[in-house]
Amino acid sequence: MPALSIYLIQLIHGLVYGMLLFLVASGLTLVLGMMNVLNLAHGAFYMLGAYLVLSFTKIEHGFWLGLVLAPIIVGLLGMAIEKTLLRRAHRLSAFHELLMTFGLFYILVEIIRWIWASTPQTVPEPKLLSGSIKFFANEVYPDYRLFVFAISVAILTGMALTLNRTRIGIQIRAAVLDAQMVDLLGINVTRLFLLVFAAGSALAGLAGVIAAPFLAAYPSMGMDMLMDCIIVIVIGGFGSIWGALVASLMLGLLQSFGILWLPQFTLVLEFALMAAVLIAKPTGLFGVRE
Repeated sequence: MPALSIYLIQLIHGLVYGMLLFLVASGLTLVLGMMNVLNLAHGAFYMLGAYLVLSFTKIEHGFWLGLVLAPIIVGLLGMAIEKTLLRRAHRLSAFHELLMTFGLFYILVEIIRWIWASTPQTVPEPKLLSGSIKFFANEVYPDYRLFVFAISVAILTGMALTLNRTRIGIQIRAAVLDAQMVDLLGINVTRLFLLVFAAGSALAGLAGVIAAPFLAAYPSMGMDMLMDCIIVIVIGGFGSIWGALVASLMLGLLQSFGILWLPQFTLVLEFALMAAVLIAKPTGLFGVRE
């Protein structure tokens, strides 16, 4: 295989994983920026989406049904958690919130293992996307991975339009900057918190759905994604959606080419990138010093 083909495939791999990572990190970033809560249960929401679509694929056209229903189920679970648990912990301290979400992560992971077992499971691709696209005459790339990229770009576009062109989006952006001032202006910030937390959870669930045929469903997938998301948030800057996008693409490309060039040091390279960004700009690439 020509070297150029290898680099092109790795580039596409990096962009696909980077956009998938953005789907998960964007919800976590919004919650952190608006509510000042690092929701460690977010990784479990992502994992739950993957295992839900695994169950849906047992029926005909189940993947497409899971693509619609799994994010709704995960979003409703996130809404229930915010309303019953997180809101109470918020009245105590940030440490209580962090500890609660940390405990929730392990509770949800153990429940998922109890229901679906601890062995890694392959999730079949939908028949419509089981082929490949040709390029460079004899080289091919799976249709499904291009679908992952396309749906991630579609969600990014929808999110950008919502945040910049709608009333609710303007309220969310304002609350990220100063939630107390937004509350004083008469906007129901508590309801806004609930909406953002549910939407962030649903995004994690959606990412889990589309990741399952790509990466499989396995017990440690939630922790793996959570670690990458935390690195993305630190590099991009707390509360910055565009920072999360840039950092996700950087991390996706770093992983893709790192596996090609230095497979044993890929994880080291990720933390080295994070350290370099923090040295150059302690608030992250798009972060703002308070």
